[in-house]
Amino acid sequence: MNKTREWKSFLTPYEQAVEELKVKFKSIRREYQDTNGYSPIEFVTGRVKKISSILEKAERRSIPEAQIGREMEDIAGLRIMCQFIDDIYAVADLVRKRSDMTVVYEKDYIANPKESGYKSLHVIINYPVQTINGEKEILVELQIRTLAMNFWATIEHSLNYKYTQHIPDHLQSKLQKAAEAASALDQEMYTIRQEVITAQLLFEQKSNIVADITKNLQSLYAIGLVDEAEKFQERFTALWSSSNVEELDKLSREIKELLPSYRLFFKKEL
Repeated sequence: MNKTREWKSFLTPYEQAVEELKVKFKSIRREYQDTNGYSPIEFVTGRVKKISSILEKAERRSIPEAQIGREMEDIAGLRIMCQFIDDIYAVADLVRKRSDMTVVYEKDYIANPKESGYKSLHVIINYPVQTINGEKEILVELQIRTLAMNFWATIEHSLNYKYTQHIPDHLQSKLQKAAEAASALDQEMYTIRQEVITAQLLFEQKSNIVADITKNLQSLYAIGLVDEAEKFQERFTALWSSSNVEELDKLSREIKELLPSYRLFFKKEL
């Protein structure tokens, strides 16, 4: 087996783990939204380190190639973005309770930021992947952070790449000030957390109702109830710019009552 094929075989389980975990955390996000209306997970991204990055890190940390899979915990990595700091710990607690992954250890760079100003919660997990050769447990690093933390970390990573881990002092000083500003933003946003969540839920509720009205108006036109559809359209246009969700919901229900696909449902409900 040539070296390229060896690396491909080695990285395949990591790629599988990243894809599976992205699906799982996105499913968790949808479940939160369906049950609570609000999810502590804003969005999820994932990646597998490039071979060159793995080899560079192994050389820097004196990790023998044969030990890379056991000693390098971030070959597979997920970033889970949250809106608020307490959401980060809610997600971490959820991970601890799951039976399909095991927490190996955690590094809390929020309570104990790096000297550079870097903040994030790192949770290293063992994750079992089913391969053609049986089950294989691999290490995956979950980086759980706020949007502000992620913005700062992305900029710092780019500068570290450009300056090969030796960022000039004047830029480092600006980065530290930016880290303080990002932290202040997170703290300020936390003080209006409930207002933000309430506004987001209201917006999502209104968006769903509007989508239903638009779809069902088209259905009325399609089945020939043109006069009724036009009357509803006039009322919808008048309500469109308002924030009166109750009136929009009432309109939506009235439209549904005329649709054959909903009549049986409404009879049962009554």
